[in-house]
Amino acid sequence: MKTTIIYAHPWEGSFNHAILSNLITRLKNEQKEYQLIDLNKDQFNPVFSEKDLALFSKGDTTDPLVKQYQKMLGETSELYIIAPTWWYEFPAIIKGFFDKVMLKNSAYDDSGLSLKGLFTNIKETTILNTGTAPKWYLTVVKGNYVKSVFIKGTLKDVGIKNVKWKYIDVKTASKNKREQFLANV
Repeated sequence: MKTTIIYAHPWEGSFNHAILSNLITRLKNEQKEYQLIDLNKDQFNPVFSEKDLALFSKGDTTDPLVKQYQKMLGETSELYIIAPTWWYEFPAIIKGFFDKVMLKNSAYDDSGLSLKGLFTNIKETTILNTGTAPKWYLTVVKGNYVKSVFIKGTLKDVGIKNVKWKYIDVKTASKNKREQFLANV
């Protein structure tokens, strides 16, 4: 089984890119096999086409990237998601990734009374997340989207458990705090 990184930031000068570079260096040093899903470089289209929506109830797609990503996730035991918080949630490309890739029969089974997640091969997930608001503000004032919707909803429903969320406020973080965050990736 492999480590898979889902990366969603368009700018190579971002702190998210520094996180990605640091993580890849660590995985190489540990001689771990990894694969990268770089949604922006892959030019992933997060929007459902009419044809894809027609196939949704069958758990099928016309998008070859979706099939490739499903295969990659099926080979994954450790998952990293690197993305910023924009307007209190992940960028649309992450939402579109989960909308289009997490399809019936590959990500979940809906034949029973509730969804049964199928990505139980993913034993450990770490969300490495940046933003420009203090974490307390996101969790207390804005309702903690990452935990309440993404972790306890989306990820749980597709069988992804044992999730850690690491967040840094890049607006106020000192150089030392940024270095500490990178050291603990």
